[in-house]
Amino acid sequence: MCHAETVSAPASRPVCVLGLGLIGGSLLRRLADTGVRAFGYNRGAATVDAAAAAGYAASGDLHATLRQAAEQDAIIVLATPFTALTAMVEAVRDTAPACLLTDVVSVKEEVACLVERIHPNGRYVGGHPMAGTSHSGWAATDPSLFEGAMWMVTTHDDTAADDWLAVAGIARAAGAYVVPAANDAHDRAAAAISHNPHLTAAVTAAVGAGESDLALRLAAGSFRDGTRVAGTAPELQRAMLEANSISLLNTLSETIDRLVAARDALRDHGSVSVLVEAGHRARLKYEAIAGADPEPITGVRIGDDGWQEHLRKQAHQAKVWVG
Repeated sequence: MCHAETVSAPASRPVCVLGLGLIGGSLLRRLADTGVRAFGYNRGAATVDAAAAAGYAASGDLHATLRQAAEQDAIIVLATPFTALTAMVEAVRDTAPACLLTDVVSVKEEVACLVERIHPNGRYVGGHPMAGTSHSGWAATDPSLFEGAMWMVTTHDDTAADDWLAVAGIARAAGAYVVPAANDAHDRAAAAISHNPHLTAAVTAAVGAGESDLALRLAAGSFRDGTRVAGTAPELQRAMLEANSISLLNTLSETIDRLVAARDALRDHGSVSVLVEAGHRARLKYEAIAGADPEPITGVRIGDDGWQEHLRKQAHQAKVWVG
């Protein structure tokens, strides 16, 4: 088994990161610390100054950064909130149109549509590292953030092999495992295991706060763990959740239906066993998958006929690509 934490070989091409918050800044630090030629842009001067003071190549001049990317044929990583992507993609189209483009945004269908609309001749392979904290900004960055994490890389039937390998190489260089998936499948999964929990965490926090501080004084582990992501900046949560509205509506509807059924069963029969037992079984299944070393995808050579479909099928069996 090839473990993600053993990855040390740097990517062969430079990487340009647009946006140096928690995810983008952590990626810049990790890549640069392991020998990748990495540089980045951020709109806020304080972030640029902090990154530069820490020894990283950071600039507040977007067009100069993109000119550098074009000159070096860098892979460009979009690491801004979804609401800022339009301006970023327009700038890439105008200044570095030949560069391979990827992203770390938590939705994929909407990003792919945006890139296709604004930069239809661009080369784009989406990505999403399943890593983060409730904190944000450069001060929260951590070069070990992606160690052992899952990093989805868009894998469609028309995805170019060389471009896919380049983006997957960034994920591996960051210390993550690669999960090949189609954009719509990713968005459905992300809604279920990431975006929906943000809403349930918000509900749990709001109900727990109640009308006095007594419950918050008594709150312990279950409340703390169940509301952790509610501590994320609201504007960041909204940008993420609202960009995946279609998939989130489906999972939210299922959540409401299950809770209503549990409420009715408790009212009519004094029992919540159906929901509690289903949740317990699901949690044990998650622990079995998350607690074991990921099984690698095998028998697929990138570029062979049908390689994309073969990767996706094995990813749906919880397998990962390790190169």
